[in-house]
Amino acid sequence: MAEAHQAVGFQFTVRPDGVDLKLSQEVIKNIYLSGVTAWKKKTRAVLSGILFATGLWLFLIYLLRYTLKVLLSYHGWIFESHGKMSTSTKVWLSLVKMFSGRRPLLYSFQASLPRLPVPSVDDTICRYLESIHPLLDNEQYNQMKILANDFRDSIAAQLQRYLMLKSWWATNYVSDWWEEYIYLRSRSPIMVNNNFYMMDLLYVTPTHRQAARAGNVVHAMLQYRRKLERGEHAPLRALGIVPMCSTQMERMFNTTRIPGIETDIVQHLTDRKHLVVYHKGRFFQLWLYTGGRHLLPSELETQFQRILNDTSEPQPGELKLAALTAGNRVLWARTRIKYFSQGVNKVSLDAIESAAFFLTLDEEPQGYDSTKTNSLDSYAKSLLHGKCYDRWFDKSFTLISYPNGKMGINVEHSWADAPVVGHMWEYVLATDCFHLGYTEEGHCKGDVNKALPHPSRLQWQFPKETSYVIAKQIADDVDLHSYLFTEFGKGLIKKCRTSPDAFIQLALQLAQFRDQGLFCLTYESSMTRMFRDGRTETVRSCTSEAVAFVRAMEDTSATKAQRLALFRKAADKHQHMCRLAMKGPGIDRHLFCLYIMSKHLGVDSPFLKKVLSEPWKLSTSQTPQQQLNLVDINKFPKYVGSGGGFGPVADDGYGVSYIIVGENLITFHISSKFSSPDTDSYRFGRHIQKAMLDIQALFHPENDKMVGNGEHVQLVNGKKHL
Repeated sequence: MAEAHQAVGFQFTVRPDGVDLKLSQEVIKNIYLSGVTAWKKKTRAVLSGILFATGLWLFLIYLLRYTLKVLLSYHGWIFESHGKMSTSTKVWLSLVKMFSGRRPLLYSFQASLPRLPVPSVDDTICRYLESIHPLLDNEQYNQMKILANDFRDSIAAQLQRYLMLKSWWATNYVSDWWEEYIYLRSRSPIMVNNNFYMMDLLYVTPTHRQAARAGNVVHAMLQYRRKLERGEHAPLRALGIVPMCSTQMERMFNTTRIPGIETDIVQHLTDRKHLVVYHKGRFFQLWLYTGGRHLLPSELETQFQRILNDTSEPQPGELKLAALTAGNRVLWARTRIKYFSQGVNKVSLDAIESAAFFLTLDEEPQGYDSTKTNSLDSYAKSLLHGKCYDRWFDKSFTLISYPNGKMGINVEHSWADAPVVGHMWEYVLATDCFHLGYTEEGHCKGDVNKALPHPSRLQWQFPKETSYVIAKQIADDVDLHSYLFTEFGKGLIKKCRTSPDAFIQLALQLAQFRDQGLFCLTYESSMTRMFRDGRTETVRSCTSEAVAFVRAMEDTSATKAQRLALFRKAADKHQHMCRLAMKGPGIDRHLFCLYIMSKHLGVDSPFLKKVLSEPWKLSTSQTPQQQLNLVDINKFPKYVGSGGGFGPVADDGYGVSYIIVGENLITFHISSKFSSPDTDSYRFGRHIQKAMLDIQALFHPENDKMVGNGEHVQLVNGKKHL
């Protein structure tokens, strides 16, 4: 009875004066604790379920990424013909496609991309010696071989161990050093030396109104930037399946190279809401947003037209201010500290460096004109350096707008390579022409909002004695020739069952030999973006096979059959070299990193020093086309670009950029220096044209075309012009 009595939690008795209620605090406490215990069990069960589900989800994501990373580490497919893939490669491609998902975002594959492998020292030295063999006589080659063997037997193993350690720790063992030591530590001017340009559509100008064209193009760039920030662009993929690294695209906008005494830095900011415009020596700040949205093309046109109509004069020291960014980096860094550290100058400089990008409203019309021999040359020089004070060379890129409606861009090279910028430029031009469009009068479509605040002038205060060292002598020394090769293009080359790139590279070797009478170390840029944070690798195009082919072409006793056989052998070797570079085991980036490591460790290597000091007298690059496939150039053949180019790399050498435009056009951009008595860009262009036709004649003898000694040539200021 006592136990039963204690089990009662409460008692109540009805009395005449009311109800007498008695509660047992101990029992109520036990009930409460029982409930708490039950809730704790439920909470633990829920948390355990959440943790398990989260852990399982993270494990599956990691497993998916790791599996994809393992799959992407296979590169055997590179060495197989696309039309004759092995069964294992087809299965591999199917697995990559399956693990990639249906609609991946721009950065979806970054964590799955493999690291760039470090080649073995023996393999790199072997390939290096093979690459220089056709360029040296026996005595020179044997001396280089001795240096290489001494390096291999002494400090190579130590440097390689440290480099392997770096490759395990860093996402890419090359890229950070490449950016720092090749670009940012260089004290020479950016202009001509470390920048490149890209041209507008070749045959089409959507409108001849400068403000309208700038309005559409800037609006298209803002659309591209918004998609970039959201990761909405589709990732680039080889064969449409194998993903490539997109890291370089992150710094396309809102980026500036800041000068320093010893080294520059790349400053990248988050979303910037303004643009800085240069026109007739004045700097304007223009806001790109209103009411939480981008300005419409018609609104941008209105703002640009206001700037064009502004008749105010430049402030003292303002007209040629941007010349500071074109000259020596140390001088610019010291000037920046002295004059731009405080006050209105700092505010205005911050506005430029924090802008989304820089826009120049140029005063002189440019573009391709079939009636003018040198129209493309003038256009190219304007884009590459302009007047030396009307582009802000520190910005990631400067957009240039001409009075006749043509556009172009000047790009600082440290933050990215040409294919990355080309991706954006293709999107912008296609959006401008096929999505935004213009009215019949050539204006941007949409209503005009005249209530927008006017663009504001940036303010400057400089001492009266302020003057700028204009790097005009650098620009004046650039011998730049851009021309269209229209005799044939990719279509005919493919019918010859050879790689278009190999065809052109061998033509360049033939042209180089005819121009200089000797062979030289040749640089062709290849990409390593199938690896995380990958940028470029060098293809040494002047191979023993290429030399044998060129000598056969110059040997009158050689038959066409012999020349063709040597051509195919050289083309196959070139393709193999390109594929090796893409796969990772290149020559030059490995040797470059070994050299940097030796400097960090304080050890000297005559071999590495010799390798890194060798001049590239022929530097070449192919500008990719149709990365996005937004325009069907078979349906719209006039809507093709003319590529871009860069300045000469060596004082007595050539820089050649080429773009394979569709099936029937190839454009060449050739640069050299007037100060060199050995080079002539126009002469070299003529040699390229003849070399292309001579090689084509090996496949189609009935279509032999030879450029005569006097045909298609005129002398202008002592220079040969096609």
